[in-house]
Amino acid sequence: MESARSTSPRATGVPTIFIVDDDESLRRSLARLVRAVGLNAESFESARAFIEREPFTGAGCILLDVQMPGVSGPELHAELLERHVALPVVFLTAHGDLPTGIAAMKKGAVDFLQKPVDDELLLQTLRQAVQRHTAQQMAGEQLQGVETRLASLSRREREVLKQIIDGRLNKQIAADMGISIKTVKAHRARVMEKTAARSLAELVHLCELASHATGPCLFEIHPEHPCAQRDCLNSGGRCSFAPSVSD
Repeated sequence: MESARSTSPRATGVPTIFIVDDDESLRRSLARLVRAVGLNAESFESARAFIEREPFTGAGCILLDVQMPGVSGPELHAELLERHVALPVVFLTAHGDLPTGIAAMKKGAVDFLQKPVDDELLLQTLRQAVQRHTAQQMAGEQLQGVETRLASLSRREREVLKQIIDGRLNKQIAADMGISIKTVKAHRARVMEKTAARSLAELVHLCELASHATGPCLFEIHPEHPCAQRDCLNSGGRCSFAPSVSD
């Protein structure tokens, strides 16, 4: 399941509900319910069986029991989070308690439902989970596009980009970098072209998007260590490696 992440390409088609429960009769019943409303269903008798499934890149969610032989539902949820698997989780259990439910929700579960559950409530919750996953995938695709455009900038263009999003004027950038205003304008034009930004506001927005995700250092000081919070991509943001600018 390593590839089922928010960075995976979004596949088109019918969403899939992964039913993980050790009760065979319940698995069959839930699969029938899910398929009756036009969704795909895949059933697994254990958490380990689900983990061993081939990689999934489509849209969907996991309908997960809590108490199962071997790896429990919460343990599977924790493992998926560790692996950065983006499939949302809906818990469905007959053995739920308040602390377990609270812990599951804090870790990002969509809901924590009790058996027996009303069919309409369950389907509504599953649709909500699928919508969340689809939105995550779309955001991932958008971010990947921004990352690709930023990666196309030269080191010098990135330095100019940093000063642009900090609101520096061309003459200030020229003085800070020891280059001519004409050269600054040329770098600035290439930044706008390579990022496909139609305005300064759009350029700032693209940088804000990229700043919310872990990625390579903008200035390539430590390319082997991804930056966890790229403050340098925010206006006024600083890191210890970003070129300093004069006040």
